[in-house]
Amino acid sequence: MKKLLLLISVVAFSAQLAFAQTDPGSTVTTLSTVFSHYHINPILINPAATGFGEVHSLQMNMRNQWTGFDGAPKSYGIGYNGPIGRTLGLGANIMAEDVGSQSIFRFQLNYAFRYQLRNVKLAAGFSTDFYTVKEANSILESPLYESGDPIIEDAVDGNRIFDASLGFWSSFKDNTFVGLTFNNLVVAKIGEIESGDPQGSLFRFVVLTFGHKFEVEPYNFTIEPSMMVQRIKDKPFQADFNIKGSFINDQLIAGLSYRAGVGGAVGLLLGTNIDVFRLYYSYDVSFQNVQQYNGGTHEVTVAFDFSGGKKRFDHGK
Repeated sequence: MKKLLLLISVVAFSAQLAFAQTDPGSTVTTLSTVFSHYHINPILINPAATGFGEVHSLQMNMRNQWTGFDGAPKSYGIGYNGPIGRTLGLGANIMAEDVGSQSIFRFQLNYAFRYQLRNVKLAAGFSTDFYTVKEANSILESPLYESGDPIIEDAVDGNRIFDASLGFWSSFKDNTFVGLTFNNLVVAKIGEIESGDPQGSLFRFVVLTFGHKFEVEPYNFTIEPSMMVQRIKDKPFQADFNIKGSFINDQLIAGLSYRAGVGGAVGLLLGTNIDVFRLYYSYDVSFQNVQQYNGGTHEVTVAFDFSGGKKRFDHGK
């Protein structure tokens, strides 16, 4: 019986590897590390946004979910993205996440092709992801573990996974944006050619984002409502509603987020932009019963943006 319980735990762990990991406390559900500041740094969910802002950006993210819980998810990330020449964007991200005894390491490369036609900027992007997912060695010291169990020992040794995503991003007059991402296109264990899901993989996990920035000129501030809708295969739709305000020439930023559907939550965002430096902090609380037993979720983003020089978006004629 004890071994059965341990095997159930490991099977659940393996199922997360084969498909998408559903994280009720996170805004975006993916195979691995997730952050809710995607409306600040869209490259977190869409590779086509790579280099779209015509700046070289270095970003660091930290997310501490369900504070006060032992083994609650903690996520960390550092990434770069920027324009390369007139038409290309290139980026790289390193992310790590600890959830209980499980640790996930992710290395991602992003590539984007950018093009401008009058007032419309367009981009198509592609990302390749390499994951290592491991269980802590301490599981081998559990009284439930029986020496030589291959399932558990494979989990401790770590599963190495390859994944890929496809994205599209566009903006109109620099104040209206639309993005579409197809995530988890492959999700294949390295060394196991047939470990992916060949049927319907393009629509396994789709994310649609859109928003518009309103300039309130008499009062020198902007309001930006946006929405994110995601569809995960065999799961209900989930939607985020965000509103962000920028004041005093973007030196003060404040926002609210509301998540409808599974894992509903509400969040508050505060931030500042000073020259090349950006700092954002958000606090989220969940509508789930588990919220009464934890201190909510904290997330911080620190970014440095350096000019790419003369704007080099490729212009159509």
